[in-house]
Amino acid sequence: MEQMDGLTVTACERCAELCESRSRIVSGVGPEDADLVFVGEAPGATEDERGEPFVGRSGDVLDDALRDAGLARADVRITNCVRCRPPDNRDPADDELENCREYLERELDLLDPEVIVTLGKVPSEHLLERSVGVTNEAGSVVETRVAGTPRRVLISVHPAATLYDPSQRETFAETIATAADLAGAAESGDGQARLGDF
Repeated sequence: MEQMDGLTVTACERCAELCESRSRIVSGVGPEDADLVFVGEAPGATEDERGEPFVGRSGDVLDDALRDAGLARADVRITNCVRCRPPDNRDPADDELENCREYLERELDLLDPEVIVTLGKVPSEHLLERSVGVTNEAGSVVETRVAGTPRRVLISVHPAATLYDPSQRETFAETIATAADLAGAAESGDGQARLGDF
């Protein structure tokens, strides 16, 4: 049984292994008219526990970068390619990504954002339908079609990459600042540097 109520997936049993490993379905959060949508790959342990995407350490990194770019978490939509936690935090399998794609496409269709920011390799490759070298392509804006609709996709490294490889911090911060600019976010009026103190 599958069910989506607006932007929320309320029931789904398409992936037997994910149904077993999840404690809940983790739908996207944020405004229903968000100009900026961040797409990760799948919930981790903390997200599965709390029912919200990007609430662990990666979420803290994302929140900090948003704040430095003049945005609040409440201003943007945050979602995932797959809405159920894969066992042992493994990457989602191709069939799992495919099973969940309809939900992501419907969410993007209802939101109709100015920019979609892909956080990491899995969502970048899933939405662009090609191989992506995220480290080299981070900050690139790609015009593509998602379910037939033209979309602007901004490729970003995953926030967790900045925790394991501090050299990625500046790239991540610059990408989020670019996202804010593309979505028309107002510059902060206090004269602070957009990139924060990295």
